[in-house]
Amino acid sequence: MNPEEIAVGLDIGTTKIVAMIGRKNEFGKLEILGMGKARSLGVQRGVVTNIVKTIESIKEAVEEAEAQSGINVGEVVVGIAGQHIRSTQHSDYINRSNPDAVIEDRDLQELIDNVHNLVMLPGEEIIHVLPQEYKIDGQPDIREPKGMYGSRLEANFHIVVGQVSSIKNIGRCVRSSELEIGDITLEPLASAEAVLSQEEKEAGVVLVDIGGGTTDVAIFKDGIIRHTAVIPFGGNVITEDIKEGCAIIEKQAELLKIKFGSAWPGENKENEIVSIPGLRGREPKEISMKMLSKIINARVVEIIEQVYLEIKNYGHNENKKKLIAGIVLTGGGSQLKHIKQLVEFVTGMDTRIGFPNEHIASGSSDALSAPVYATAVGLILKGLESRPAQESSEVEAAANAAEENSAPNAPEEELAPEEENEVLHNESSSEAIEPEEREEAASNPKKKPFRSTVLENWANQFRKFLNEDL
Repeated sequence: MNPEEIAVGLDIGTTKIVAMIGRKNEFGKLEILGMGKARSLGVQRGVVTNIVKTIESIKEAVEEAEAQSGINVGEVVVGIAGQHIRSTQHSDYINRSNPDAVIEDRDLQELIDNVHNLVMLPGEEIIHVLPQEYKIDGQPDIREPKGMYGSRLEANFHIVVGQVSSIKNIGRCVRSSELEIGDITLEPLASAEAVLSQEEKEAGVVLVDIGGGTTDVAIFKDGIIRHTAVIPFGGNVITEDIKEGCAIIEKQAELLKIKFGSAWPGENKENEIVSIPGLRGREPKEISMKMLSKIINARVVEIIEQVYLEIKNYGHNENKKKLIAGIVLTGGGSQLKHIKQLVEFVTGMDTRIGFPNEHIASGSSDALSAPVYATAVGLILKGLESRPAQESSEVEAAANAAEENSAPNAPEEELAPEEENEVLHNESSSEAIEPEEREEAASNPKKKPFRSTVLENWANQFRKFLNEDL
């Protein structure tokens, strides 16, 4: 099996660490070759708190995935999330020295570089800059400024910021597990890749990923991510409330939540009782189902209200910001009984549960289609997404080099893969690609758009950033 055809997603969560190996089949669907899961003992609310235990959990999950698939894992696509992640909006501009020349990729890259120079709070680092709408000489609502004329180029940006120490700790854990970071993506974006359709992103949708330690929120409109947030509550706080309210141990509280829990307290009658074993030498304990659902409801309502506050902060009541597709719930917390109905009741927005089964090939285990694995599936999709374009670009480069060197007595000169990649993908460099070639790339659907190169440049810079102190 060609290693280039597979990708490995590594989801480092608060309750579990999942390593999933997959590839695309002949129908374009994702074939899961192996999956390993380990309990996460060194992560709290998405932040690494114990390096040694996190490394052990990563190794355990990867070894199980390798045993199932028979593939040795060397490179993984890692998701980044946690309570240290925050987002903000920013507007910036540049004055072009030559307004008589059309706007090119280097102008857009200069604008993005300006944003990267912003001063953040101590200990924070800009990890993601995504352009949204542009303005040219005051003309607003321009989606693609390339090829246009203008002297002043402005843009609105969605900026994602994280703590340097938390990010480097994740990188340290991955590399200490004898793995290489092949790509990096925000976990809400990975989950969105797995459970959202392009139509939903265009219409306007809120992705709510309810994990063990945090709830990630990502809002899309017009196909672009508009707002992200991390709420420091998840399924674990519900379990903690059950544990305290019913005076039982954590393991029993988790089982109660999964098997008998409901987010809607009106469903249970007063006389419905569940009996759980007592501790050694003690009588069994009887728990009222009504009381259990009331405890769960109180905490879930709190989480939903925080999500709704983020939706309000985005400004969903404005006509241009309407979220027609409503809310999509995913993650382990979305499997709680009647949570969909409760979300609709609190927010008044249409809601559905997001399953990654649309992308998974038929014949795969139904367990892999559960919302709890949405992030891992999305990470694999992200890893596979960039490879075909990269391979086709390398083929084109080889063909062009062969054509140039076919002149009589021309010495053969072979570019290293890194140099090929640099020449082909560094669109911000006017020396590497001439204007005619830029126009050709813009008209050729096989060429990657500028937004893709922005994400790749960010990922490359971020990998370099992680490697500095490792």
